[in-house]
Amino acid sequence: QLTSQVNRGMRTRLGCLSHKSDSYNDFTAILPDKPNRALKRLSTEEATRWADSFDVLLSHKYGLAAFRAFLKTEFSEENLEFWLACEDFKKTRSAAKLAAKAQRIFEEFIDVQAPREVNIDFQTRELTRRNMQEPSLSCFDQAQGKVHSLMEKDSYPRFLRSKIYTDLLSQTQRRLS
Repeated sequence: QLTSQVNRGMRTRLGCLSHKSDSYNDFTAILPDKPNRALKRLSTEEATRWADSFDVLLSHKYGLAAFRAFLKTEFSEENLEFWLACEDFKKTRSAAKLAAKAQRIFEEFIDVQAPREVNIDFQTRELTRRNMQEPSLSCFDQAQGKVHSLMEKDSYPRFLRSKIYTDLLSQTQRRLS
């Protein structure tokens, strides 16, 4: 009897994992502000501009939130989290904190079998490993560039076709009418 309860519990958990939602509600649930207030401030022009370029999307607070929600539905948010960690790392001014921050990023995203390992080639991983011997503000540049390129070529076009983005555009347009 205990075995059947455990199996049922596992099936439920696995069912939750395999449920791949791609809805507007996923986006509003993680907005930086209260969803209704935030969406009232988001104009159709701003949301439409996200399709102009990947960097425009990343530079907009709500664009970033929408893209993050989309990546969560694809179970690939580690790419964005790594990119953001690198952006934050580059702002490090304390030499004392630099090595510890670099080590944390490496262990979380770059190292083989890292908890949130990003998809980079062997050469980039090894170059980054060598850069860790003397961490600098640029030690993750190549890996970050590869991940940015991967998201731009792969995830970004899918995001622009996603229900999250199309629903969001519809919501902003509906507000105008």
